[in-house]
Amino acid sequence: MLAASFAPGAEAVPAAKRFTREVMTAWAAMSVSDDAERLAGDLVKEAGDGPFEVMWVHHGDSVQVEVRERGDARDAGGDARDAGGAGGDAPPANAISWGFTFTGSSRTRWARIDLPGRVGQPSEEWVGEPMHGPGWLGFLADASDLLAGTLDPDMVPAIIAQIVVPRLATWCAVYTVEHGSGDVVPAYLWHADETQLDLLRDELSEMVMPPGEGPAVLHAGEWQALAFPLTARGRRLGVMCVGRGDRFPDEVMQLAEDLCRRAALAMDNARLYAQQAAANLALQRSLLPPEEPHTPGLDSHVIYEPAGETNEVGGDFYDLFPVGDGIWRFAIGDVCGTGPVAAAVTGLARHALRLLAREGYGVAAVVARLNQAILEEGDRARFLTLLHGEITRTDGGLDISLVSAGHPEALRLRPSGVVEAVASPQSLLGVFPEAEFHEESVRLESGDVLLGVTDGVTERRCGSRLLDDDGGLAKLLAECVDLSARAVAERIRRACQDFAPEPSADDLAILVLRAP
Repeated sequence: MLAASFAPGAEAVPAAKRFTREVMTAWAAMSVSDDAERLAGDLVKEAGDGPFEVMWVHHGDSVQVEVRERGDARDAGGDARDAGGAGGDAPPANAISWGFTFTGSSRTRWARIDLPGRVGQPSEEWVGEPMHGPGWLGFLADASDLLAGTLDPDMVPAIIAQIVVPRLATWCAVYTVEHGSGDVVPAYLWHADETQLDLLRDELSEMVMPPGEGPAVLHAGEWQALAFPLTARGRRLGVMCVGRGDRFPDEVMQLAEDLCRRAALAMDNARLYAQQAAANLALQRSLLPPEEPHTPGLDSHVIYEPAGETNEVGGDFYDLFPVGDGIWRFAIGDVCGTGPVAAAVTGLARHALRLLAREGYGVAAVVARLNQAILEEGDRARFLTLLHGEITRTDGGLDISLVSAGHPEALRLRPSGVVEAVASPQSLLGVFPEAEFHEESVRLESGDVLLGVTDGVTERRCGSRLLDDDGGLAKLLAECVDLSARAVAERIRRACQDFAPEPSADDLAILVLRAP
């Protein structure tokens, strides 16, 4: 079952038709897509002036569309009932059955159309057509688009099975090879008649998958079954097993082999993508603090969001850690670039900051030694902007000594709403071996807030505008009087997200300190 909600208006019918086309593509039922779109459009035209829902239900041998909107029996001038095809309205074109249902809170118009073939039997609409005929080519094109449309390895077996049934076979079982053990295990099972799934699953549980490289004949109850290996780039990834109650035509066998090659490549691509995403995530976690910063007596909060759909390893980093009783060090930095090259400098910076702090080096000395360490990396070096400081808790506030090495300016918010920059810019790291650094002192009285961000915030772009144009970040911070550190950080993050409709292409880090 697939459903979507729509708003009334001129675009309602085209939108419902587009949704229907997507559903038919997902169900590999493109041969009835035109009829299904017309059917959905006819029912949507009858909808009222309020929002409505379009729902498609797959019944194995047929598909049913339902258009549901809020209303009650009084709207139709009668008692609540299921018309089941009776009534004064004309039946929708191409529908084998239709009707309307009223309940206490909604009314639904529905209609059903047949799929090619009958329950328990595959479709024969193209059998006898040459392998290079338009029907087969269209089917393979749709199948390739569906397989290429996901990089989730757990979704690929389900897509394979639902492409095959009922076009090529009555049922399809997809098995995958477990990494490490090499065992072949069930991944997905689909039957044209869902009531037969449990019986088929029992029959298949006693069947042994063949190890061969070509199609193999299997015995599964009364079914004629064939097993096709899923092999890509020289690796055996699994087996596609298909069955039907009659003989497999030669055209179907050829098409199944072609489909297996495409499916195996899609499965391998999805696995490689998932492995890369997992490696990136593991590397990213290794570069971040091992646990959430715990700072008793200090109100603090950190937000970190690497750019990229799979949380690709980023160049931004943060840290907040104790170095003594009532004394903490903090850092927020941005390495040029993303990916593993930037991550190497990120790891160097974070570990060096902690190690040097524990060795007793002051803030400026730590920054100077980190600059030299980055330069010693040679061609692998990437320049780094860094805001690094030490926090000492005192009566009535916090004393902070800090260095801003080429980093976006740190801002202080007073309880009166006044916002000011508190650190002058100094040389960024990894560029000038002769660079010298000096500490600056900042006092946070009770209720004062210190904000540090990376350029993923200040340079958030919408068209030609940046978020920090005309002091945009300072204006946002001025609206955060009396908020906790967490609330300030979340307000800044939400403003970044809302500043432009498209996702950010840059990493983002936000560090907020608030004097209690």
